Amino acid sequence: MKVGFVGLGIMGAPMAGHLIAGGNSRFLKTRREVPQALIEAGG
Repeated sequence: MKVGFVGLGIMGAPMAGHLIAGGNSRFLKTRREVPQALIEAGG
């Protein structure tokens, strides 16, 4: 499944991390930098 995720703040980053761990195809967007941990995980 393709998943788009907007907003990677305090709540969004962990939620996006769970989607990445679940093997979903993902696209991440935030006003600031995408957290490095999510990039390394495949975001």
